[in-house]
Amino acid sequence: MSSAVVQLLVLAGIAIFLILRLKNVLGTREGFEKPPVVKDKDEASSRGGRRDFEVIEGGPDRDITDHAAEGSNAEKALTKMKAVDPSFNVGSFLEGARGAYEMILMAFERGDLAAIKPFLSEDVYDTFAEVVADREMRGLTIKTEFIGIRELALSDADFDSTTFEAEITVKFVAELTTVVRNAEGEIVEGNPNAIKRQKDVWTFARQMGTNDPNWQLVATGG
Repeated sequence: MSSAVVQLLVLAGIAIFLILRLKNVLGTREGFEKPPVVKDKDEASSRGGRRDFEVIEGGPDRDITDHAAEGSNAEKALTKMKAVDPSFNVGSFLEGARGAYEMILMAFERGDLAAIKPFLSEDVYDTFAEVVADREMRGLTIKTEFIGIRELALSDADFDSTTFEAEITVKFVAELTTVVRNAEGEIVEGNPNAIKRQKDVWTFARQMGTNDPNWQLVATGG
């Protein structure tokens, strides 16, 4: 047998040995398997294993604690909301509140309350309607350009465990331009070239656990 053939047989034997060793060490894995979790610290130490992976259960819900301080009444209320309605998400709610704020504010400035009536409580709608009627009686028209929301933050939250009524208060700081003109078209307030900041604190409410996912504006403030 030539030396070349002997060398090939030796190399093949080494390759087979390495493959078997690797299979014994790594095993076989299919798909996206979870890494092994060591449940008992003493057991890991006795085996000389490394605790590279650890599952911590019962940690804070970042969707809540990113917007409400841990241990606060707001955090507790939001946690109860999720317990009643697991599909509820604080981040998604705030994104919806962002869009609702612009829609409601601009409709109010135009005096078009019919478009936003489903999103207002009866008390808020009546208050808005009084303001719009007063403007019309005085012959005032308002032109507003919405620039954007500079700040949005969850301010407070409350949940009634008996009625499942949830309330979330949100602080908005928006930038816009506003011009008020009288019946003669003269500017009586505002400047079309001056961007002003407007701060609003709005409270939205909804009965959790129902088929209606819509929130209503139930209170406004500054």
